[in-house]
Amino acid sequence: MKGIAQLSPDGSVPDRLHDGPSFGELTVRAIRRYARSPAIWYRNEMISYADMGVRVSQFVQALSARGVGSDMGVCVLMSNRPETIYLRLAVQLLGARFTPLNPLGSSADHQFITGDSQAAFLIVEDRFAGEAAGIVAAGGVRCTLSVGPAGEMPDLLDLADACPAEPLACRADPAGIAGLTYTGGTTGRPKGIIHTHRTLVANVLMCLAEWDWPPAPRILLTTPLAHAAGLLTTPVFVKGGCVFLTDGFDAGAFIDLVERQRISAAFLVPTMVYALTTHPRIRDADLSSLKLVIYGAAPISPSLLAEAMEIFGPIFLQLYAQSEAPMTVTTLSRADHDPDRPGQLLSCGFPMVGVQVKLLDDAGAAVPLGEIGEICVRGPLVMDGYWGRPQETAAALRDGWLRTGDLAREDERGYLYIVDRKKDMIITGGFNVYPKEVEDVLASHPDVAQAAVFGIPDAKWGEAVKAAIVPWPGRTPDVAEIIAFVRRSKGAVGTPKSIDILDAMPQTALGKPDKQALRAPYWQDARRNVG
Repeated sequence: MKGIAQLSPDGSVPDRLHDGPSFGELTVRAIRRYARSPAIWYRNEMISYADMGVRVSQFVQALSARGVGSDMGVCVLMSNRPETIYLRLAVQLLGARFTPLNPLGSSADHQFITGDSQAAFLIVEDRFAGEAAGIVAAGGVRCTLSVGPAGEMPDLLDLADACPAEPLACRADPAGIAGLTYTGGTTGRPKGIIHTHRTLVANVLMCLAEWDWPPAPRILLTTPLAHAAGLLTTPVFVKGGCVFLTDGFDAGAFIDLVERQRISAAFLVPTMVYALTTHPRIRDADLSSLKLVIYGAAPISPSLLAEAMEIFGPIFLQLYAQSEAPMTVTTLSRADHDPDRPGQLLSCGFPMVGVQVKLLDDAGAAVPLGEIGEICVRGPLVMDGYWGRPQETAAALRDGWLRTGDLAREDERGYLYIVDRKKDMIITGGFNVYPKEVEDVLASHPDVAQAAVFGIPDAKWGEAVKAAIVPWPGRTPDVAEIIAFVRRSKGAVGTPKSIDILDAMPQTALGKPDKQALRAPYWQDARRNVG
């Protein structure tokens, strides 16, 4: 084509011709476009886009003066507050690698991640000063800064105050590494997931294209910005919305904020949905401003989802993804939450625009329609690999697909139904049992609000199916009756041999049912462990 031939003497397309913006540039554009609009609410203070831009500019200058630059690793340990957003943006505008440390994580994980990511800088909120001392003692960090006064550490807020506001500019390469996100570490040491600016921009574009956003969303984020909630801020800013931050979740406080601030969107994990549906004020609250509730990060029971839809209305949107392909593998839209299709509520949704999704067997062949295969993904949002782990990268990205480790079936319309994690599958008497399928049956019982199913050692069967349940308030489950209820749906093989009744389901730091904690008492004397 003549037009292409004119671009380069040899007729090729210049390498940078198709570069889009860096991840940080998306927010910089929003700052310019919506300068007078509210961008962040925190502790009854509203911060405009213009004021956010001034503070980010000061952070960029202060960090640059301390030596933060291209390709450097920066670990950040912060709670949910505006400075957490400013820091991510400032670090990524400087072209450095941003690595968040989960404030709910362990000291051992923080020390490991800081060392493994080769972080030259550690930035911590003042209340985490003691944690910072342990990280420094473990070695490997060149410079430590605090946000707020914390002993001998230089205070980034003071350093920023001394810097005049300057126009925001981006030094990052769109093809470069924007940051490392570390896995939860429930099956060993956390792994650093490499995300480029291109990956994160693709993530934003897909979220904007397919999610049912209200105009200029007013989104309430209560889960850690170090995890999935942090990636939700950019699409909200691109749409000129406002991010409402709280440091932690409380059902009563959530209800109050929705009513008082006319919140139009929220991100919740299933345990939070449960807490809201069982709160004594929920049915009298004015939640009419809520137009979108995004949920994910862990399976939700059909009965809980149905209860929530009856209370909140048809405003739920489910995302399925993993850190290796963040936020946007499949979506079950608001319209897909159709009471006339109750079976569809078990689905994790339809593949999103911009990704290819296939169910493959261990040999890499596509499984027949309706049969179980591993969810495999490829597209611009997939990670570039695990930091410093070539063998694990090769295993996860085998044959040009990201192997998610999740097993699913596909229906004739292309919707996926997850049956379980490969590592959670129970082999009992030579038969495969997928815990999520049993959990869905348990959660359909009127007495059961939450359920977790896992394998325990058994002399006869190798593993026996075990369940733990949390009853709905005011209900007194009959274990024998519930076991019979499951047997009618799943047969003898998939029926729990025993059930524990719990007051609350143990959770990981990311709000998922902690099956490792549930299994541990049963496997501590066994010769091998499961999962």
